[in-house]
Amino acid sequence: MKNQSATMFESVFAEDTHKGLTSYPKFLHSKYIYDKKGDKLFQEIMAMPEYYLTSCEFDILKQNKTDIAKIFSSENSFDLIELGAGDGKKTKLLLKELVDKNYKFNYLPVDISQNVLDELENALKDEIPQVSVKTQQGTYFETLEKLAEYNSRKKVILVLGSNIGNLSHSEAVDFLRNIAVAMSDDDMLFMGFDQKKDPQIIMNAYNDPAGITERFNKNLLVRINHELGGEFELEKFKHWETYDPETGTARSFLVSKEEQRVKIHRLELEVKFDAWESIHTEISQKYDDAIVSWLADEAGLLVERNFADSNNCFKNYIFRRK
Repeated sequence: MKNQSATMFESVFAEDTHKGLTSYPKFLHSKYIYDKKGDKLFQEIMAMPEYYLTSCEFDILKQNKTDIAKIFSSENSFDLIELGAGDGKKTKLLLKELVDKNYKFNYLPVDISQNVLDELENALKDEIPQVSVKTQQGTYFETLEKLAEYNSRKKVILVLGSNIGNLSHSEAVDFLRNIAVAMSDDDMLFMGFDQKKDPQIIMNAYNDPAGITERFNKNLLVRINHELGGEFELEKFKHWETYDPETGTARSFLVSKEEQRVKIHRLELEVKFDAWESIHTEISQKYDDAIVSWLADEAGLLVERNFADSNNCFKNYIFRRK
């Protein structure tokens, strides 16, 4: 078995996989779902009728794009830095409005997937060629270390899609605090938060009848098979979703249907699963105004304004540094 020293692993993916599958309870990081196949599956998820988050936020931006663009704008040019840009479908509404109003800005999309960034950059060249784009591949936390370097003019930091929901509250506070430290008085943070609502609506969004979310989560096992020489048999694992309306936490699991052993050759590892033992794969946190205000206060931020869809299913908040 491999020594757990970081120098013994061929990649961070390999190290994190080893750590997660030798822990109790077992877990895998959701960020590794997003390879080329995972990106495509997530785009399919966003198009599902059950996945309300995309349509709700799209409507918020569509209905309020003029006001939002005006709030973003400055007498001088500004940097629009988007963390977790994805395919940019929603962001393009704002980019078109900013271009139409002749606001001067540079767009800096950041994503963990280089494939997604390449597709976004090519799409913008065709659809909104006036936009100055500079992509950057990396995780949120890698990007936060560089945010403070953008200090020559106003920054607007954009985080759409309730991506913060993939973090626990303590992780979210750390994330927001790191953003706050990198912000100047003129900067702002525009961030989406999925709201608490009828638990069944939330369950339907993460447990769709077409099984797209199941394939999305199982892409973790597919990547381990392809990149680390794993021998996972996908049909031996069941996708399972839970939601706790008290805490607002949705959790995704892959559950072993039987007692089994799985070899991962490049890790020199054999993983033992008991029947119905789980691997935790994702967290999707839901919020209300009180929780968002608490997170902001803990991180040194103030909520300046929010925009909601007609059913208050989703909200985008504007934050300033205290």
